[in-house]
Amino acid sequence: MPEQITLKELRTDLVRFMMSYKFALEEINTKLNILKEEFQYVHDYNPIEHVKSRIKSPDSIFKKLQRKELEISLESIKENIRDIAGVRITCSFVSDIYKIKAMIASQKDITVLECKDYIQQPKPNGYQSLHLIVQIPIFMSDREDLVPVEIQIRTIAMDFWASLEHKIYYKYNKEIPQRIKNELKEAADTASRLDRKMENIHEEMIALKQLDHKEEAIKISTESLKFLLAKKGITT
Repeated sequence: MPEQITLKELRTDLVRFMMSYKFALEEINTKLNILKEEFQYVHDYNPIEHVKSRIKSPDSIFKKLQRKELEISLESIKENIRDIAGVRITCSFVSDIYKIKAMIASQKDITVLECKDYIQQPKPNGYQSLHLIVQIPIFMSDREDLVPVEIQIRTIAMDFWASLEHKIYYKYNKEIPQRIKNELKEAADTASRLDRKMENIHEEMIALKQLDHKEEAIKISTESLKFLLAKKGITT
């Protein structure tokens, strides 16, 4: 009987442990939805294209503990694994990535624990993305948990490359031929050049729109001046 109680308690602890990460993910998603709507309303532009979230399965967590040769316990998981809850944000442009990072970091109840910038310093295989580990408080019925969440922010081009690279390598456990590695790195460089080109076009269009607005404002001001002078009987 004592053993059954112990097993029941262990199961309860595990379920509550995983629930904390589920709630943390929901909190982050809610914050992102608010930022999306507010940014769209204020700036008439939405920097977030897609948001995808996931929670690691217990099996995946235990396998990671084994790979790292760590103790299999809830305490060990809390101390050593910080990507149980994960969010991937896909943006249009590289500049959007840093805007979103700044907006997330400015939230009063979010603490940025770690930032890895694989855009400024890509991985050797060409992988690019911005990785954040943030901590968010979750208020349970009897306690407050500070839960880590991994946030990856990348452009559509970066996400396209990373997704296909994963599919190409999936379930292949042998050494990858160097020729294929070189071709994937070249593809990553091509995606990076595309990002830069689209960013430049985007900035040029913003400048053209601003110029149009200025010209329109000057035109309206000139017409208003003519109207006021005409009312006073002054012709131009």
